[in-house]
Amino acid sequence: MNEPRAHKYGWGQCVVADVDLFNDGSHPQHIKDALLVESGTKGEVTQVGMHVDTNTPVYLVEFFGGCVVGCLEEEIGLA
Repeated sequence: MNEPRAHKYGWGQCVVADVDLFNDGSHPQHIKDALLVESGTKGEVTQVGMHVDTNTPVYLVEFFGGCVVGCLEEEIGLA
């Protein structure tokens, strides 16, 4: 089992999507693979969790426009 990795971003921190974010099926109100957030869209971290199997941080980010998406560190950056 991997040791938990410290999170890079904190609650309330302003971030930006580094890549286009698509629906992986976790947003039932959108079709699968639909574009949810375009690269460059700003958002705010609303919760920080941990992926149980890989012990990597997962960030719940509310992006401009109201879309809330679970993101990995590779998908977001500082705004």
